[in-house]
Amino acid sequence: MIVNEAGFPSCFQPFTNPSSLTLGLKIAAVVLLSLLAVGVIVAQENPPQPLDDPSALVIAGNNDGTVFGMGRSLKITGNVQGAIAFGGDVFVEGTITGDVAAVGGSIIQREGSRIGGDVIVIGGSYHHGKAAPGRDPQKATIMYAGYEDQLRKMMREPATLLSPRLSASFLGWRLLVILFWFVVSLAITAAMPSTVSRAMARLQLTSLRVALIGLLGAVVIVPGCLLCLWLLPTPVGVLVGILALLLLIVATLFGRVVVFAATGRWLQRRFLANQAQSESIALLLGVSFWIILSSLPYVWPIVFGGLLIISLGLALTARYRVAWQRQDSADPFSSAKTL
Repeated sequence: MIVNEAGFPSCFQPFTNPSSLTLGLKIAAVVLLSLLAVGVIVAQENPPQPLDDPSALVIAGNNDGTVFGMGRSLKITGNVQGAIAFGGDVFVEGTITGDVAAVGGSIIQREGSRIGGDVIVIGGSYHHGKAAPGRDPQKATIMYAGYEDQLRKMMREPATLLSPRLSASFLGWRLLVILFWFVVSLAITAAMPSTVSRAMARLQLTSLRVALIGLLGAVVIVPGCLLCLWLLPTPVGVLVGILALLLLIVATLFGRVVVFAATGRWLQRRFLANQAQSESIALLLGVSFWIILSSLPYVWPIVFGGLLIISLGLALTARYRVAWQRQDSADPFSSAKTL
């Protein structure tokens, strides 16, 4: 095996070409313009939803507990303690003494009605007409208005999570994900070219070891954090949880970039051997390949889990340097990897 001065196989060269960064920025600009065009189409396809639902479940009379709407809207005409709708709206025409919430829907408070607690809306909006709502002014209103249609459909049809529907909105989000990971990959490879190249070589020569370390790390981190939150004092447990979350974020960023770069280089050598070996094109090929693969119905959970395990393994072995020359004799695939 040929080893260069940096300590990794010569087929993995550091990402240090400045022209590749310029080309990458141009590609990112083209993708961003495409996203703007898709956004205009999506905005035209999604008109405002009417503030009424004839199929809503009507809750009349007095109810001491909290009423739930799973995949359907609620219409409160009597008195209830609280109301929560998943994938539907909440029409308040009576009295709710406690909190009211809607996930993937809106809360519509009619005139003459009263809400005694907080109003929580995720993926919707809060409407109360022109007059001041009948509420306690000291109570809070928490609202996040994005992804109403997506959350509503997810709550009403959970199977769509495994089999997403092809639409302009779906394609727009895939392009946005490609743009995000492409820019992140450019930044990380430009900041740490040698580290990324060594990780690419380590992934090729010790992929099974990296996967096992990542799997063990995931098995230890998740139960470990739960035990820390349960056994340790609250400040210490929260600190451990934050550190574990930071580790997962850093591992995901670094590991995915390495996988994208390695995949892009392989695709270049396999299909673009006679053309210019641009580093930006390699990153774009790798990012596009894995994002498309993770968009396939019923396959994306496996792809997502595999990428997470590999990313965690690469992060946990970042300081481990493979002794390439000493391992050549023990590597059964060394003859196939020799350049």
